[in-house]
Amino acid sequence: MIILTKAVLVMMISLLLSIVTGIVLIPILKRLKAGQRLSEYLEERHKSKQGTPTMGGLIFIIPVIVVMLFMCLFGKIKFNTTIFIVIFTFLSYSLIGFIDDFLIIKRNNNKGLTESSKFILQVVIAIIFFYLFMKSGNEPLLWIHTLGIKLDIGFLYGLIILLVLVSSSNAVNITDGLDGLAGSLSLIAFFTFGIISYNTGWLEGYEEVSLFCFSISGSLIGFLLFNLNPAKVFMGDTGSLALGAAMGAIAILTRHEILLILIGIVFVIETLTCIIQRVYYKFTKKRLFLMTPIHHSFEKKGYSEIDIVKLFCLVGILSSMVAIIFGVVL
Repeated sequence: MIILTKAVLVMMISLLLSIVTGIVLIPILKRLKAGQRLSEYLEERHKSKQGTPTMGGLIFIIPVIVVMLFMCLFGKIKFNTTIFIVIFTFLSYSLIGFIDDFLIIKRNNNKGLTESSKFILQVVIAIIFFYLFMKSGNEPLLWIHTLGIKLDIGFLYGLIILLVLVSSSNAVNITDGLDGLAGSLSLIAFFTFGIISYNTGWLEGYEEVSLFCFSISGSLIGFLLFNLNPAKVFMGDTGSLALGAAMGAIAILTRHEILLILIGIVFVIETLTCIIQRVYYKFTKKRLFLMTPIHHSFEKKGYSEIDIVKLFCLVGILSSMVAIIFGVVL
């Protein structure tokens, strides 16, 4: 019951702080003309979103950090290597996204950091992650809980860390194309990871990781008040990269890298459709999907943004329910 009380507490405080942060931050972003630059390939219905403030990820990033510090200072949680790794990854990827968003705004186009620059920064973070991970006594194991399989793969686990962090952060970034879509799916994913993380009692700092997930969940609820259709602010790369990387970090630390695929199944599908479309077009000069990521194909079929978000969230909820069964029960 104590963890349940703490979970409710961090969610409530994070929710309230994110609402206050949004009320204060959005007018500031508007004054700074930190507006979103939209792709020329998007439909006319998206043109009205031109100029909507971006960098809104700060609305849920700031409250999470404040709440975790508050809980630590008042002795409600312990500051350990595990939660440090999660927060480090969360903030590091947020910084990459912030720089990208800032350059886009400054240049007044969609050209932020180059793909090579982003990748180099992500590699550096992954190396630091791997160092901290091994330094804290973790073993480089590929662990399949349901089958009871543990494979010691040594330094190759560093490549898995890089793969998980890069793929998960970019997957959320790709999905962030409709009002409330990435935020809603992330809320579902982090709430699920909050439950699963608390079941990893063998992990030092498992309770802190669980509360971190619930804190993000509360903050995302507050963020969605400003981000649901019609959005008053977008999370930008500042938010999407941070969310995806944090998911990946938690999946690695709790040894649920494979389960991450199920929890984030919509993110996976969105990313795969982009990859498939590129490969298919390269060899045939034709498009397999009307437009990618796949949510834009649904738009071209005539579905409204709200209906698409509802459908994708339903898939996310169902897959997360199955993930909880595998991650907690089995």
